[in-house]
Amino acid sequence: MGIKITINKLLTCLFALLLTTSVSAQDKEKVKHKPSIMLGVAGLKYQGYIGSHSNLNPLLDARMGYFLSVEQRFGKVLGVELGGMYGKLAGTDNQTTTSGTVTTNYFGNFQSQVIQGQLMLTLNFDGVMKGDPNVSPFIKAGIGYMMFNSSKDSLDANGRPYIYGTDGSISAPITVTTGTPPVTTTSLVPTKRDYTYESKLKTNGQTGALVIPLMAGLDFNFGKHMTFLVGGGYNIVLSNWVDGSGKGSAGYITANVGLKYEFGKKADAVDKQYKDVDFSSVDHLDADGDGVPDDKDMCHGTPKGVKVDEKGCPLDSDGDGVPDYLDKEPNTAKGNKVDGYGVTIDEAALAQHQKDWENQAPERSKQFNVLPSKEYLKKVEEEARKNAAKNKPKGGNTVNKIPMELRSADLNHDGFITADEITKTIDNFFEGSGDFTVEKINKLIDYFFEQ
Repeated sequence: MGIKITINKLLTCLFALLLTTSVSAQDKEKVKHKPSIMLGVAGLKYQGYIGSHSNLNPLLDARMGYFLSVEQRFGKVLGVELGGMYGKLAGTDNQTTTSGTVTTNYFGNFQSQVIQGQLMLTLNFDGVMKGDPNVSPFIKAGIGYMMFNSSKDSLDANGRPYIYGTDGSISAPITVTTGTPPVTTTSLVPTKRDYTYESKLKTNGQTGALVIPLMAGLDFNFGKHMTFLVGGGYNIVLSNWVDGSGKGSAGYITANVGLKYEFGKKADAVDKQYKDVDFSSVDHLDADGDGVPDDKDMCHGTPKGVKVDEKGCPLDSDGDGVPDYLDKEPNTAKGNKVDGYGVTIDEAALAQHQKDWENQAPERSKQFNVLPSKEYLKKVEEEARKNAAKNKPKGGNTVNKIPMELRSADLNHDGFITADEITKTIDNFFEGSGDFTVEKINKLIDYFFEQ
């Protein structure tokens, strides 16, 4: 009676935990799962009256079982599993106990072939763990029905009944006839068990019983579909006739290993994040609309309407390094040096430009690197904008002259590098973000003063 009350309390608490956890988890997010199939092997160890009085190795009575089940999950955690198990249960008693003047011999054995079907509520905790874990726990509980067919090993290999000694030895009777007239005598000779369970046990007419299976374990995920599972549990058998004794409570311990295959692709963290992205469209994205996909475009940000080559770069018919749409001198002679608008610069003008640059460099370096005040940078910026306005092409449209490698610093995409944009680019460099190196920052500063 006390055992039944304890079992009822245990089951009530367990199912309350299952339902509370599953409901709270399901409310957070609805996740669709395909059915999964599980196949594996189990070690089974009987816990009952027969086998509880033995000084033998407890693993002597361990037997193998095989299980197959199908699970359907609903949402992130909760699932239902329908499964079956085929295996054997066994027990052996081999002990003599003495209490006062009373000596009790416990000698007996049994083996039962069992087939069990069960319906279980499952909790899979991978749905509430961060990301897509490689290892996640699970809990299962339910109800099932077990059919059993129990027998006893009572005869040795020669068909002689076992006689147990108080010291645990086993003998068998042998009959010998000698003399004239013949005299028949019976004696005991040592023998060994052959573990052939040839004698059917009486089980009070019972061949089946309700079972309450409880289980917990770990799932080891590998690949998109496969899971390796390791678990253990206890099955409460609501009958005390499996071992033929009719005494005590009964159950068995399980240790399971197996594989689970989930039909349909399981989305990992990256898949979920980008599940709505059409990667086929992204592969052919052309942000600047020049007809060359971004993954092959060597010159991003080409102005609309500008003709480009197969690499996505603006055409430069005279090869002077200035694209046609910016070139004010379309047919520059080969080898001539040109300015930013593709106009030939003679050697004298080029030498003067270099001289002016060198003369301004020390002052510029001092002002920018020693006294880089915001007022000074703004002043340089204003002068640069005035020069840009003077050199603005006829037609009114300002073209982007910023070199391609520096254009990511043009944060507002207006074709002009401002003092604030230089400051932000340098800040990003020290924060470890952006694509600028020390060399590119120096080029950006030089361009800032040249524009």
